[in-house]
Amino acid sequence: MQMPPEWKAESILHRGLKRITLHFVYKTEWITLVRTLSGATWSYTLKCWLVDDTETNREWCGMPSIIPYITPKSSHDFAPGAIDYIEQFTRWMRSKRYSENTIKTYTDAIKTFLKYFNQKPVEQINNKDVIDYNNDYVLKHHYSASFQNQTVNAIKLFFGIVLNTQMETEKVHRPKNGRALPNVLSKEEVKQVLSALTNIKHKTMLSLIYSCGLRSGELLSLKPMHVDAKRNLLIIKHAKGNKDRISPLSNKTIELLREYYASAKPKTYLFEGQQAGMPYDSRSLQLVFKQALRKAGIQKPATLHWLRHSYATHLLEAGTDLRYIQEILGHSSSRTTEIYTHVSQKSIRHIISPFDNL
Repeated sequence: MQMPPEWKAESILHRGLKRITLHFVYKTEWITLVRTLSGATWSYTLKCWLVDDTETNREWCGMPSIIPYITPKSSHDFAPGAIDYIEQFTRWMRSKRYSENTIKTYTDAIKTFLKYFNQKPVEQINNKDVIDYNNDYVLKHHYSASFQNQTVNAIKLFFGIVLNTQMETEKVHRPKNGRALPNVLSKEEVKQVLSALTNIKHKTMLSLIYSCGLRSGELLSLKPMHVDAKRNLLIIKHAKGNKDRISPLSNKTIELLREYYASAKPKTYLFEGQQAGMPYDSRSLQLVFKQALRKAGIQKPATLHWLRHSYATHLLEAGTDLRYIQEILGHSSSRTTEIYTHVSQKSIRHIISPFDNL
């Protein structure tokens, strides 16, 4: 996600707490927006806004998942040569076209790991150190299962690429795979949200996310040429995993797109911000969605991604084959798509509770 010039977000440790710093040009509307984030406070010492380092705030800021990494103040936080290895690792990932989110997540995980062993040369770190780090740092501080897995994956890749050392990561205990169900809105709630929007651009953006199952970044990367109205298709270029895919466009969505295009006349991107030729800002899009939720009177802590989940669930409930849903969403594995079967009401709602027959 592209960060506008007036915004900058960083993860820090402030007075013993994990926080996110927000730097931006003073605007009344931005101050009002920041105050809606959990833990929002103004720091007179840092001269910036601080918010809690949570999954929700990170998603809003366009940052990767929570990682317990604190930006080092000096090179003395690392063993000699460690920073050079980290830079080499980052350059390698970038040359292999890893996504920027993955690069940051893996790099930060490695920084935390090497900072923990700052008295030991990187070349001497072995598999036992990885196991000790997992038990004495990750598990001791109750970091999430996703961070634990990310750390092990990052360490394995780092030592394999930079030092050509094969870490036996299978000996490192990994958490059991949990199953978090996707959050969804009902069809009625989606309709309420979209009906609450009066701005044609805002309505078209959220409608397209829902009607095509898009990620917010995919929406903001769209260009007019990606809309194939003659074949009723939307072409999504360079999506997650650097893969292209297509999604069906309904006639209703095409009519909405035509109405929007006639009024906005975008130059480069399908949805542009205040500066012509530049994509719409991701945080502004989140704000649009939050405002629509408030207007619709929906109290759920929904995010934009809920629209994508809702689209997949509603398709499944309408009888669409899972294989087609997998293709539309761009999932590499059918197992990812199958999770929607656990939130679909297609069969569950027909089950009669024995309580009704008492």
